[in-house]
Amino acid sequence: MKSIIYKCLKCGICCFEISESPRSKRIPLYPEEVARLEEIAKQKEITFYVIEDVVFPDIINNTIIVLTYKILLTPLGHCPFYDSEQGCIIHGDKPLACQSYPLSLKQIDAFNLEITIDPLCKWIQQNYSVLNDMKLENLKKVFKEEYPKAEKFFRKNKKLQLKIVQLEAEKRIKIPRKLKTEDYNIFLKEWDRKELIV
Repeated sequence: MKSIIYKCLKCGICCFEISESPRSKRIPLYPEEVARLEEIAKQKEITFYVIEDVVFPDIINNTIIVLTYKILLTPLGHCPFYDSEQGCIIHGDKPLACQSYPLSLKQIDAFNLEITIDPLCKWIQQNYSVLNDMKLENLKKVFKEEYPKAEKFFRKNKKLQLKIVQLEAEKRIKIPRKLKTEDYNIFLKEWDRKELIV
């Protein structure tokens, strides 16, 4: 088997909205990442905005619990920290989602994780024939820097989910399982926000 190691080609595909894609670009950020990136954007004089991404209404406290935000792309459809000459200008301070790119981990069941690789990444396209049937242990070697970041990203998401469950079990919050869209929209407009940080 050909031995390969992932190397970012700085093509910017991960930083851009892909018009042919069925889903819009989502660069999720944890609240603590937003604060750090706001400071970096201010220093670099970059316009940087986020919107709420994963949120839950808490009907005990009349609060919207914010787990993640997402970066608003520029009018040109790319991350505000993307530069056509350099690629990512905050490479050392990238959010965890970007650090783990082109990998994503998903829980299949209680015992199994699935690794997904972004097929739009140019490096992936160039090496697809080698990667196609590769076993997980070998993929970990190919993505030796990205895989641990993808695991960290996955664990952080699990911690957030478990924290929600814990807060509900302690009856400190209540997330409705059924909610009318009209009510949800009212909650989003009127209720205060509380960031959940783990």
